[in-house]
Amino acid sequence: MIEMTLEIAERIGKAALAKADEMGRPMSVSVVDESGRLVYFSRSDGAGFFTFDTSRAKAMAAASFKRSTMEITENKDANPLLWFSLPSVVPAQALPSPGGVPILKDGNVIGGLGLGGGSPVEDHDCALAGAAAV
Repeated sequence: MIEMTLEIAERIGKAALAKADEMGRPMSVSVVDESGRLVYFSRSDGAGFFTFDTSRAKAMAAASFKRSTMEITENKDANPLLWFSLPSVVPAQALPSPGGVPILKDGNVIGGLGLGGGSPVEDHDCALAGAAAV
């Protein structure tokens, strides 16, 4: 059952970009539903052109693996074969790099949020701010 709506996605995205603006960092934000379909995207003035792709791939990774991409990155050594194989299995679809978090509603993952354009910690902090808007 898809529970991610445009209204929820837009609220999440705007909260994430508000945090990015507060930091003075131009970023892109992507929100996907539980199946990885893009629901919302926005790009700050001055954000790099690859940030669309990285923000979406982080959102997809967070939704698919049901955990933050920061956590995935910190634990990648536990299963190196998966992370070496991932690009050939799902090319350009999942980026296990900090800046993505799953979106939860009533304890269930309803999607993912990804940010691109800042440092790993900045992207992660903005993603947390967006997720908190749910």
